[in-house]
Amino acid sequence: MQDNEIKEEILEEKIEEQKENIPEAEEVKLQEDCGCEEKNEEENEKIIKDDVEKLKAELEDWKQSYMRKQADFQNFSKRKEKELEELRKFSSEKIITKFLGSLDNLERAVEASSSTKDFDSLVKGVEMIIRNLQDIISSEGVEEIKSVGEYDPQYHHAVSVEDNPDFKENEIVRVLQKGYTMKGKVIRPAMVTVKKA
Repeated sequence: MQDNEIKEEILEEKIEEQKENIPEAEEVKLQEDCGCEEKNEEENEKIIKDDVEKLKAELEDWKQSYMRKQADFQNFSKRKEKELEELRKFSSEKIITKFLGSLDNLERAVEASSSTKDFDSLVKGVEMIIRNLQDIISSEGVEEIKSVGEYDPQYHHAVSVEDNPDFKENEIVRVLQKGYTMKGKVIRPAMVTVKKA
């Protein structure tokens, strides 16, 4: 029995040792786990900080890009405004250049008729200049408004009325000033006298 008692004592001692060792092992494991969690938290914080820094850098790039685009747009707007101002300033240059030739011809006709006192040649010169001017305005899309027949308020401006038996009611009797359209738009209505009873 002594042997059995000794064995039991040894077994109990070993069990006690195991019991004592178990909490230590768990504590060590917990400490190891806590160390990992701390390490993981540090790593996570580092990753988050890196991501935040990347996002900040990306945001700064976007800001800079936006500022450059805005500056480019403002420069473009100013350039277009300046070009438009230049266009407005010199928009009539082409047509004026065309009219200068007719003005020169008119001055020459007056000068020639003054020295020769030839009225017929002056009239012929002026007629040539009128044809030249008509060609110029025609090349720009300007057409004379036909002012015969019935009065049309879209194209004609009635300045006066006349009771003339040779014309029908609301018919144009006389043209006081020619009217013109430019590319289909009325730029000057014809001034007319209309038949009214």
